[in-house]
Amino acid sequence: MAKGLDVGTMNIVCAEKEADTIVFTQQRNAFLELDASELTKSMLDAARVLYVQKDDKFYILGDDAFKFANVFKRPVRRPMKHGIISPEEKESIPIIKLLIERILGAPSKYNEILYMSSPADPIDLNVNVLYHKKTMEALTKRLGYETYVIDEGLAVVYSELSKYGFTGIGISIGAGLTNVTVAYMATPVVSFSIAKGGDWIDEQVAIATGLTKERVTAIKEREFSLEQEFELGSVEGALSIYYDALITYIVQNLKRKLAEVTPPEAEFPIAIAGGSTKPKGFLELFERRLTEAKLPIDISKIKMAQEPLYSVARGCLIAALTREGSEVPE
Repeated sequence: MAKGLDVGTMNIVCAEKEADTIVFTQQRNAFLELDASELTKSMLDAARVLYVQKDDKFYILGDDAFKFANVFKRPVRRPMKHGIISPEEKESIPIIKLLIERILGAPSKYNEILYMSSPADPIDLNVNVLYHKKTMEALTKRLGYETYVIDEGLAVVYSELSKYGFTGIGISIGAGLTNVTVAYMATPVVSFSIAKGGDWIDEQVAIATGLTKERVTAIKEREFSLEQEFELGSVEGALSIYYDALITYIVQNLKRKLAEVTPPEAEFPIAIAGGSTKPKGFLELFERRLTEAKLPIDISKIKMAQEPLYSVARGCLIAALTREGSEVPE
């Protein structure tokens, strides 16, 4: 009777306990606008597409938006940018509200416990996450949930580092932001985000190769691996360059933030999660760049989350079940 919710720039994921397992519900955080007509309505209904109508427009939601974007050769619109509600998109809040309602559903009882992730304030972008955090909290409370908000990096610690007493570093590399939390016995020592993630990679590769961002995203998610060598000038070659640049940037900023505090004397395992970590070879490249950086703490282990896309939602659920006093599934 508790849930975890990851509201990400690219995906929204809900986690809940069923019997002795955790089940996930996922939907893309995106939409596509089409002019309303009876013919279009018939086509969407026949294909069982998730959409809503508002005035003279259809709004195709979630995964279906990406499918139809290729058909109509139009870019999808994104309610969030850099991990927070996009100020450039006037339909942001209504679309996110619809997606959250579809994914979460109604609470099984009034004030069912919900833990939701939120990004930490970015250290390289002049934005504050407070408005985003409070708006998402209000949306879920209006559905009847008793909502608590935790940093995304801390959710990774809860999800992946229970065997280490919830001591370690949780890194969530999403589409809009990369979130990092250094925790000691479940208490954050350092928590921050940086304004680079999967979207930044896709944007840079699109500029370098002349392809659309959506096409780059499709190539990255379907067939790209960091274990291979690619031709110079190829899309895959550009993806390799910008993945390396992103990882180097993350490690450099982690080293800089650790230098600003006095961490406890302990060994810190690192857990890496997020949809942008899925290419084969990501963990090995991260380990190489981390070794080269020589952090001012002892790193005992570097591990990839078993389910990188679901790790944050799982960590939120673990926090919710713990507060509720329920048993946490293995």
